[in-house]
Amino acid sequence: MIQPFVHFWRHLILAAAVLAGGGPSWPAAADESPSSKLATPTPEQVAWHDLEIGMFIHFGMETYQDTETDDFSTPLSQFNPEQLDTDQWVRVAESMHAKYIILVAKHVGGFCLWQTDSSDYSVGHTPWRGGKGDVLADLTQSCRKRGMLWGVYVYPGDLYHGSPVSSGGKTDDPEKQAQYKKIFRQQLTEVYSQYGTPMEVWFDGSVRKDIVDLTDILQEHVPRAMVFNSPWATIRWVGNEDGITPYPAWSSVSREAALSGVSETKDSDPEGATWLPIEADARLRAGWFWSSTGEDTIKSVDKLMEMYYQSVGHGAVLLLNVTPDTTGQIPEADARRAAEFGAEITHRFGVWIARTSGRGPVVELALDGPTVIDHVITMEDIRHGERVRKYVVEGLVNDQWQPLASGTLIGHKKIDRFEPLEVSQVRLRATESAATPIIRELAVYNTQASVKIASASQRVPAESDSAWTTVATWDADQYPDGSAIITADLMGVVDEARQYELRVRPSDDAQVTVSSVQLLLQSNRLPAAFVKRLETPHAFNLNITATPVEQEKWCTVEVTVTSDSLSRTAGEILVRKRPLN
Repeated sequence: MIQPFVHFWRHLILAAAVLAGGGPSWPAAADESPSSKLATPTPEQVAWHDLEIGMFIHFGMETYQDTETDDFSTPLSQFNPEQLDTDQWVRVAESMHAKYIILVAKHVGGFCLWQTDSSDYSVGHTPWRGGKGDVLADLTQSCRKRGMLWGVYVYPGDLYHGSPVSSGGKTDDPEKQAQYKKIFRQQLTEVYSQYGTPMEVWFDGSVRKDIVDLTDILQEHVPRAMVFNSPWATIRWVGNEDGITPYPAWSSVSREAALSGVSETKDSDPEGATWLPIEADARLRAGWFWSSTGEDTIKSVDKLMEMYYQSVGHGAVLLLNVTPDTTGQIPEADARRAAEFGAEITHRFGVWIARTSGRGPVVELALDGPTVIDHVITMEDIRHGERVRKYVVEGLVNDQWQPLASGTLIGHKKIDRFEPLEVSQVRLRATESAATPIIRELAVYNTQASVKIASASQRVPAESDSAWTTVATWDADQYPDGSAIITADLMGVVDEARQYELRVRPSDDAQVTVSSVQLLLQSNRLPAAFVKRLETPHAFNLNITATPVEQEKWCTVEVTVTSDSLSRTAGEILVRKRPLN
């Protein structure tokens, strides 16, 4: 019997109440103690998981420049979005099933979209509404009217005040450090305290706690908010800007990774002690900001659904950027595609054929009779941790169980798709688990879309994902003392925030040792957590969390290579974008 997806709204209301700082909590469930200490989420994290989709808003001076980073070519007198309509933004978010909106209130350039006393580079110094306009105030009011949750992004750096783009609040001028620390703290205090309580606060590129300690501000003003990145993080970055969450992406990480402020998908550890789930950010268009030439880059519904499968369907939350134009409204083409995306989600998953819940290694779901299905959605009760480590979903066909799908992680949600098959019963078998599985939901669907999407899901990385670029070389006569510190400018390779792979390759069979790899952004040395040694010899993961800017040596790397035979060895350093899956 097909039943409406009414529980979705119950969980949404509950999630909104918890994240807003009040309301009921989930009822307690009797449970056997796990055999080992599994990481478990806070009530706020549980509620956040249930939101599943959010909408990102980038709007500012870049919108008027057709740029991704403010080049300061737009006088403040030209910022005047007379048709700005945040009610429309909320309607667009609702149409694509987004449950929250994150506003980029200050991006890299430093332009502030709220009435601030911290800077003269703000809406208060423009002709818009006579200098009295406040985008953040408009949006929070629109969200409250519709019950939409909201969050805010204030970039830790600030080009206007001379701070590097992506060094976590560290200025390029030591004399300005105390001044900028005061400015940044004031900005956060304003946006966290004057507009109501944000559900989520965003730190793009993380924050250097040793440079700007925000513990007191966060505890005083947003103690229950979700925090993206930084040493105070309660959620973490997926590691790319494509909305793709590699599978499996466990919600737990080590305490060390959590405190690093820059953990991402590759830090996933089913035995990790800290619950730090994943938010996968992505763009509807090619750019984060509106561009006059960007309409033809709007993603298709099929592409958006594939993104949905590989984010929400992998247990992450999808944060999709939909950006207003210079009028202050989201263009019709973008709004229409967002609505089409939401309609397709409803078409496929708005109703189930049957659903159940259960406890133990086997959960069975009987159907009314032979029924064609092509999708199964499973959810664990994550309040008790991610317990399932391997599973198989089977369908009963002519009294014989046939495998439909299998995997490792279920977590908050796993969407499995397969060729349509007529079955009379479905069962979930947890073949490995860390403790007694507690299945919040096992539901089956007939979306009539599995064949097309299954084909699309076999993602082949683009050439740019896999092509290696030589960024530096050394020769046999250059380092006669057996030690080389090789500096490479990565600007030609690093063109977006994501994960990159670096390899050191000697030109012969000499036994070289890569003793260290140091990542620098605008000459600022980043903490060691930004570089991770991989299992492949002489290979390292570079975690680039910031938006690149056109500046010589914006991103560089120092590689220290040692060898007894280095004076007889030449070699090269190569870098590539790491494949998403």
